[in-house]
Amino acid sequence: MLERTARKNRTEVTFVLPPEEPAGDVSVVGDFNDWTPGTHRLTPRADGNRAVTVRLEAQRVHQFRYLAAGDYWFNEDEADGREGVNSRLTT
Repeated sequence: MLERTARKNRTEVTFVLPPEEPAGDVSVVGDFNDWTPGTHRLTPRADGNRAVTVRLEAQRVHQFRYLAAGDYWFNEDEADGREGVNSRLTT
């Protein structure tokens, strides 16, 4: 799930996943963090889900995917579309 909050000149995007699907560590990787695993790790929040918030420049298109333990890459079902194998996000 994606939660978006518009701010002046930027958009805060919170990437949210259920607590155990998939199991283990998960990070969101994309062009906004040079596709570097571990930079934006999802952590537990009060509602039991895991999440991380990333501040992105407004009016941009980004590509991203999730990376879970065991080199398991997957996409966001609620993304704005796809760019090849990646999820697309428009801020």
